[in-house]
Amino acid sequence: MKNKILVLIGILALYSCQSKTESKNIIKTIVQDTLSKTYGGTADLSNVTSKDDKAVELIRKQLNILLKKDLPAMTKDDRFFFYEVFDLNNDQQNEYFVGFSNSYFCGSGGCSGYILNNDGSVINHFTVTDFPIYIMTSSTEKFYDLLMKSGGLLHHIKMKNGKYPTNPSIEEKWNGDIPKESTQVLDIYEKKLEKYSF
Repeated sequence: MKNKILVLIGILALYSCQSKTESKNIIKTIVQDTLSKTYGGTADLSNVTSKDDKAVELIRKQLNILLKKDLPAMTKDDRFFFYEVFDLNNDQQNEYFVGFSNSYFCGSGGCSGYILNNDGSVINHFTVTDFPIYIMTSSTEKFYDLLMKSGGLLHHIKMKNGKYPTNPSIEEKWNGDIPKESTQVLDIYEKKLEKYSF
């Protein structure tokens, strides 16, 4: 009886090892096949959606509402935006930095843009800003402080009553270098960010 149990355990162990080996081989084959098709350009990527699709659609919808009165005066070339995400208040949900770089939204003092909550609601609209924007490690009202350049000078932007100031050029000037631990967003010119129409 003992021998039969040992033989049964041995058979089960052997079968278990064989199943794991087969699973690993199947997974390895699938991975190799996918890699070779992707590398060779024959993989079917039609069902793969961009991770940004949802954010882009949300921003696009919001811009069409926010700029409704401006739309008739805009050309097709004016109607595009850039965006980047960052969790400004550590709530595990990203906020959206939205910027523009054309003559409709930019002038000699800088460009306009928005900071949106992840539901599309406006945290603030900003003007006369040169990109990029720097997110600092210090915070005010549970939101990270920002450094925004306007007129060639950096300005320290802090949350005030649930909003960032609209015009950085009239805010406190920043003396010194940009802190190394700051995060850079909307580096439209150097990072070659993708632009999206609205």
